[in-house]
Amino acid sequence: MATKAYAALLRGINVGGRKKVPMAELRSLLEQLGHGDVRTYLQSGNAVFTSPQPDEGVLAAQLREALAARFGFPVDVIVRDHAYLAAVAAACPFPAAELEGRQLHVTYFAEPIPPPAVERSGFLPEDFALGDRALYLYAPDGLGRSPLGDTLARAVARTGAVATSRNWNTVLRLTEMTKPGG
Repeated sequence: MATKAYAALLRGINVGGRKKVPMAELRSLLEQLGHGDVRTYLQSGNAVFTSPQPDEGVLAAQLREALAARFGFPVDVIVRDHAYLAAVAAACPFPAAELEGRQLHVTYFAEPIPPPAVERSGFLPEDFALGDRALYLYAPDGLGRSPLGDTLARAVARTGAVATSRNWNTVLRLTEMTKPGG
């Protein structure tokens, strides 16, 4: 059976000393689950691996269960393949090549969500757009100083959606890492 490259996006780990998941242990856990070519990127819950399993939902559930068993706390996990990651990067509605990586973010969702009920005009020049299980956020001063980012995060939290955000540099790096030969 052919293998495929995936990125696992873990939500809310290694932030402020809470939910510590060392990357070496994450790599080991993925290998114990039978995945190959395991690599991590940064300390914020990004892992790349190969697997013959074609179902991203099954892969996410397996990793979620293994993380809870190993570390004793729940971790939301979204798994996406290279084709999806590349499509999200290509569909960016903002001029990504002209921006710094900290100015552009993508929030990935486990499932499609309805458009957030947020009035854009009150936040200009910040802006957002919804894509395929992804929300693009342009925040010229960065996410940490983004009133629109805070408003969108609260709106998404109210939906109960499983979501996790990455800056544009990480979006591009994970796309590259999951590319065949990447």
